Amino acid sequence: MKGNMSIEIVDVIDTSTVFAELSHPHSGGICVFLGAVREFTDNEEVLSLEFETYKIMALKEMKKIAVEASEKWKLNKVIIRHAVGAKNVEEPVVIVGASSAHREACFIACRYLIDTLKERVPIWKKEIFKNKSVWVSAHP
Repeated sequence: MKGNMSIEIVDVIDTSTVFAELSHPHSGGICVFLGAVREFTDNEEVLSLEFETYKIMALKEMKKIAVEASEKWKLNKVIIRHAVGAKNVEEPVVIVGASSAHREACFIACRYLIDTLKERVPIWKKEIFKNKSVWVSAHP
């Protein structure tokens, strides 16, 4: 499975290549989740977000998650990619994707990939508002 995983911490997420990266001759289903910066949190206007990570540990944990999902749902390909640095409203910050023979497996796996990434990967998010900034989503 090693050659069929794309695990990265990046400055910018390029969504244009995702289909080609997940496409596989044995896959009838491809599922992708893309997370972006939203304009409001708890009725407060968000100006931007900043992401920081401990890259070596993050990549190691992301790879573990990809392997777990691949084995559990017999995935043909997996993508887990998270951005770091300052990101503006509507800018993509995370993308996960899975391809498999059937749609049910890739839907379930995609949900697992994003939920488990948020639980286990050391990525920290700072929300910047007009009059304050707040660190949220503290990971292990």
